[in-house]
Amino acid sequence: MQHTIKTGEDLRWLIVHTGGFRSGYVTDVQMSKRRLFDEESGRDIPAGTTVSVTIRYQAHGSIRVAKLTMTGVTDFSLLEQEGADCSSLDVIQAEYSAGRLRFWFDPQGELYIVCDEAHFQEVSAPIVSSHLFADLARWTFQGHTADGPTVQWLLDQLDKAGLPCVWTSTTRDGAAHPTVTWEGDLTPADRPTGHNTNAVRVMMYKPLAGDGFGLMLRILGSQDRQVCRIVEILACRITRNFEGTCLVGTTIIPNHEWETWMTRNSRARSI
Repeated sequence: MQHTIKTGEDLRWLIVHTGGFRSGYVTDVQMSKRRLFDEESGRDIPAGTTVSVTIRYQAHGSIRVAKLTMTGVTDFSLLEQEGADCSSLDVIQAEYSAGRLRFWFDPQGELYIVCDEAHFQEVSAPIVSSHLFADLARWTFQGHTADGPTVQWLLDQLDKAGLPCVWTSTTRDGAAHPTVTWEGDLTPADRPTGHNTNAVRVMMYKPLAGDGFGLMLRILGSQDRQVCRIVEILACRITRNFEGTCLVGTTIIPNHEWETWMTRNSRARSI
């Protein structure tokens, strides 16, 4: 989901959609400054400041990661004293006045931003269990098209990559989230299926707002070479064939940047 925040009406939409990020927490804050070279004076001159804030929060039975990128920033305050933690949010406050947006991300105003406009980007997924999975063992894709991949399409892609798998539909003890379309496990064909076998859980779900689809891959059991390879193959094939946005941990990645991001991070982990 993407939305541009320019007006008071846009700001009201943001607060309603996110619930003010109630009980969320800030996972990342980045600031960048642009400077342009002025040939007449021979000096670099300021050309704008951008601040991005990534927030993880829960709402309506879903886990959400939102990135708010604010441009034309004229006032930016980030002050975290010893013993304080401005990353934990209650409900953010925001206002639109004289053509400017103002955000107070905590009651003390330790994270405060004034800007011209903000770009909102979010990836969300149903909460699937009461215990946490390792972030690197989960990959989520928010597709922009109405139709997403089918189970047979996933199996075909793994066959083509030389890693054939067996599909087993999942039966939940309790009621599934209402947005879930289908769910099941992919197990390498050379392994027996069963609860004690490492596998990749696949969940297809409807978006919580707007059109498109959601797809989540989770590694069940230990992250051995084969199951990690299943996630890697499917992530690459999905991003090549569908428009959308990826989520790893709290990092939002456009689909066309996925393979570059994966290669860069694989090299970093090997150093």
